[in-house]
Amino acid sequence: MDTSDIEITFDDRGQCCHCTEFLNRRAKHKYHGKESDDSFDRILNDVKSSGKGKSYDCVIGVSGGADSSYLASVVKDRGLRPLAVHMDNGWNSDKAVLNIKNITRKLNIDYESFVLDWEEFRDLQLAFLKASIPEAETPTDMAIPAALHRVAARHGIKYILSAGNLVTEGILPKSWHYDVKDLKYFNYIQDTFGSRRLKKFPTFGYKTEMFYKLIKGIRMVYPLNLVPYSKECAIDLLRERFDWKPYGGKHHESRYTKFIQSYYLYEKFGIDYRRATFSTQICAGEMTRCDANRELESEPYDPEHAEESKQYIAKKLGVSPEEFDRILKLPAKWYWDYPNDKKKLAFIYDTYRALFNKEKLDRF
Repeated sequence: MDTSDIEITFDDRGQCCHCTEFLNRRAKHKYHGKESDDSFDRILNDVKSSGKGKSYDCVIGVSGGADSSYLASVVKDRGLRPLAVHMDNGWNSDKAVLNIKNITRKLNIDYESFVLDWEEFRDLQLAFLKASIPEAETPTDMAIPAALHRVAARHGIKYILSAGNLVTEGILPKSWHYDVKDLKYFNYIQDTFGSRRLKKFPTFGYKTEMFYKLIKGIRMVYPLNLVPYSKECAIDLLRERFDWKPYGGKHHESRYTKFIQSYYLYEKFGIDYRRATFSTQICAGEMTRCDANRELESEPYDPEHAEESKQYIAKKLGVSPEEFDRILKLPAKWYWDYPNDKKKLAFIYDTYRALFNKEKLDRF
């Protein structure tokens, strides 16, 4: 990490705040042999017990990416009866679609697609681009948990198993991607820069989350923190068992996400998203600092492919290439430039964790 995160701080040893926070969390939530195995077994028993008499005992999100594909394999091999849910925002790559089909078919897992209303979602994405902030992916990142919880509630399922994990996702600066549950921030951007009133889009703020947790009794669990997890080994297994196809960088199973992370963030904000991914892998022992720096010597995108992506995305979003370029070149803004509930949300979630002591299950 470097000062492309404009909120970064360093201690007297030169260690940044992200590494310090990661290593503290890693000590609590990494795989601890028998202790983790026992915890996972207890969770599996709870999940199975909650699903008695039902068609499914848990929901898992699938994107076609390595983490979610590996999670599907793990939970199925451990005897769970998952319902796989994919939040379809219209940007899936062909490889991602093929990966989802292969995984669910070969594991004999039932599959549902939660399809967003394209006109609303297109307008939302344009609104966040026009706001000129790094959080261009907030509409997608909000819709994913909303879709998973809605499907779980409809089927009476009490557990959602997430592929989120410390090994691949432990570091991500807030200045790069602010809280997706801040509806004050979300609504202000859509009201200010959007052109449509949202009627179908599944929002997911703290009130909705608390409703599902406290009223519906739905719990989110992160199994990949409780098993020995190596991204490289996971990919080898997926290729061998399911003919899984690699798609490039992290989250590049979505054509839009690939463009945002590799081109938009880099060119507009000087953010090389690979820094967060590599820093996480270094702290987790999955990568060396020398290898990471070697990778960072090249730009995160191919210029020719980037131009092709700009043309494709502009057309899909319903704007001209010239208008899309104008939007991309707007002056950079940050979450603190717009109304938000950062302090309020911090108080609410700190209070929730203190009252219910669910940190190990609800956050990784």
